[in-house]
Amino acid sequence: MVLESSTKRVVIATRESRLALWQAEHVRSLLSVGLPDGAVTLLGMTTQGDQILDRALHEVGGKGLFTKELETALMDGRADLAVHSLKDVPMQLPEGFSLAAILPREDPRDAFVSPVYASFEALPAGARIGTSSLRRASLLRARFPHCEVLPLRGNLDTRLAKLDRGEFDAIVLAAAGLKRLGLADRIRAVIPPVDSLPAPGQGALGIEIRSDREDMAAMLSTLEDRDTRLAVTAERAVSRALGGSCRVPLAAFATREALGGLRLEALVASINGARIARVVLETSEETLAAAEALGEQAALALRDQGAEAILAS
Repeated sequence: MVLESSTKRVVIATRESRLALWQAEHVRSLLSVGLPDGAVTLLGMTTQGDQILDRALHEVGGKGLFTKELETALMDGRADLAVHSLKDVPMQLPEGFSLAAILPREDPRDAFVSPVYASFEALPAGARIGTSSLRRASLLRARFPHCEVLPLRGNLDTRLAKLDRGEFDAIVLAAAGLKRLGLADRIRAVIPPVDSLPAPGQGALGIEIRSDREDMAAMLSTLEDRDTRLAVTAERAVSRALGGSCRVPLAAFATREALGGLRLEALVASINGARIARVVLETSEETLAAAEALGEQAALALRDQGAEAILAS
């Protein structure tokens, strides 16, 4: 890989949590192959989403609180690209920005974490389960009404510390983050998608740039994983069509079929888990346009099952 003559150095904007820094360092190592030492550096930043920890994310502005400061650094030239957990990226990027590359997906499933109990089924009545996600909270309330589902904010290490202090009997986290940080041994059980359908983009990393940075787009094209791009395109299309954000208990998960094509499962749930609309659709085509259309079709099918009424509630 050769840097364009106009680009003396590549700067990656990143949040400063341990997981975010791991992700940015992972991208830095991929981009640094064949380049001089120090050609790719990190710009650590604290976002509003990292600062506001006393309220649920859906109450204070949503996913954009994790990306706004990084996008400002891209716009004013302090950084050339930003690395995000794709599930934290708003479904509609601000004008002037694009996702230049989506990397191969890590485990997209949710993980059950507890120092005492081996599974959800082992939890006693009144057990406290912590989660930061409306999606997870809704599905947990539907499956385990005898447990108390409580909000849990903070980065991954903060959440684990709260669990270890006894504030919760169990918590639910993304398996990908635990595995990336070498904490797979904290996972007591990986939750199958049939029981906890993942959030759109969960487990995938997205690289954001200014839309006019053709030099960055060309460089990052080598990191693109087409299978992951197809899957998350369908998933994010569901959420976009339903006005999805962290304010909506919505899940969408797409997989490549063995004989070709995409399979997409999506759902919308009420906050208390009492009402769930769920659909499964497939397409034999393997284009981005087909993936986008599949997601939009899933959103229409969810509406036919009463998704609008569920969301309005």
